[in-house]
Amino acid sequence: MYEMLKEFIKPELLVLIPVLYLYGMALKKSEIADKNIPMILGITSIVLSLLFIAATVVITGWQGILMALFSGLTQGVLCAGASVYVHQIIKQKSKDE
Repeated sequence: MYEMLKEFIKPELLVLIPVLYLYGMALKKSEIADKNIPMILGITSIVLSLLFIAATVVITGWQGILMALFSGLTQGVLCAGASVYVHQIIKQKSKDE
C-alpha cells in the first residue's frame, strides 16, 4: 500500500496522513459526532494541501489556478482517505473474531 501512496500522493504531502490520523483521534475524543469526523478531516486535508501548493508553486494564468485547485483537491482527498483507511486497518486488527 505504501508504494501506491508514494505513486499518487506528492512525497511532501505524505506527512499529512499521520497528522490527520492524530487529528482524527483528537476529534474522536471531543464532542464531535463520529459521523462528521471524516468530513472534517477531508476539508482540513484539502485546505492544507491547497496551502502547500499555493506556497510552493508559481501560479500564472487561469490554467495554473485551475491546476493548483485540482491538485490541492485531489491530494487532499487522497491524504484524508489514506488517513481514514489507516484508522480502519488499526481498528479492524484490534477486533477479536
